[in-house]
Amino acid sequence: MWFKNLQVYRMTNWAMAPAALEERLSNHALQKCLSMEMQSRGWVFPKDENGKFVHALGQDMLITLGIEKKLLPAAVINQLTKERASEIARQQGFEPGRKQIKDIKESVLVELLPRAFALRRKTNAWIDPVGGWFVIDTSSTGKADEFIEVLFKTVDDVTLKPLKTNLSPAAAMTGWLSRNEVPASFTIDRQCELRGMDDEKATVSYIRHDLGAKEIGGHIQTGKEATKLAMTWRDKISFILHENMQIKRITPLDLLKEPAETAEEQFDGDFTIMTGEFKQLLADIIEVLNGEESNH
Repeated sequence: MWFKNLQVYRMTNWAMAPAALEERLSNHALQKCLSMEMQSRGWVFPKDENGKFVHALGQDMLITLGIEKKLLPAAVINQLTKERASEIARQQGFEPGRKQIKDIKESVLVELLPRAFALRRKTNAWIDPVGGWFVIDTSSTGKADEFIEVLFKTVDDVTLKPLKTNLSPAAAMTGWLSRNEVPASFTIDRQCELRGMDDEKATVSYIRHDLGAKEIGGHIQTGKEATKLAMTWRDKISFILHENMQIKRITPLDLLKEPAETAEEQFDGDFTIMTGEFKQLLADIIEVLNGEESNH
């Protein structure tokens, strides 16, 4: 298993062993939505259905948040509300008012909710107590915030702060593109996004394009800065670095793939390799961005 996206946080006071974390998570396990609930949130097993809530290998831990959400499209609610409103209008001889429409919609929701289908999704997080990393596998800031919200309700004695560096990713990426060179640990791939810094924020994207072309430099000279840049790290991992320090579309290259005899061995092997490589990757990213801010 490999994370596809990294939302990276620094832990400042993590002191919880896997067994203690297991107990906390088990007390907030995911439950099925009740008949009148739209959503349920809680912890699930990262590895298998009869395992543990904390998958620990060495000092590294993997935890998984589960979200069960009922599917009740607004179009379905609105259509049935419209039909009910028309029926009431015929009965009372005039169109329902705003408050009456609101009451009809609430009644429709109460009727449909118990029969709605529920889907589950999972979001993983890697905890590195030694290095002080807390990394969530999602491309969505909203889902990361949701994960942290549930975590804080479960574990109330931990502090997380987004990774901040002395040199912003946007400034660094813009400089690399303008000079058509990057630090030795990285290479530039063929995708980027440039955005103007004025009020209009005009944006241009390049995909499968030579980023050393003169037109790239021309955009930078006219005031645009890089907000996304596709890169490869040490010929091992390709990814897209974003201006807000998000690392997305992670792809481990072939040399990292080691086949195993069982699915369990494959899972553990991938997790061990992944966490080992991510620790080095994050260290190199911080180094080329002039280190972490002193208050983090």
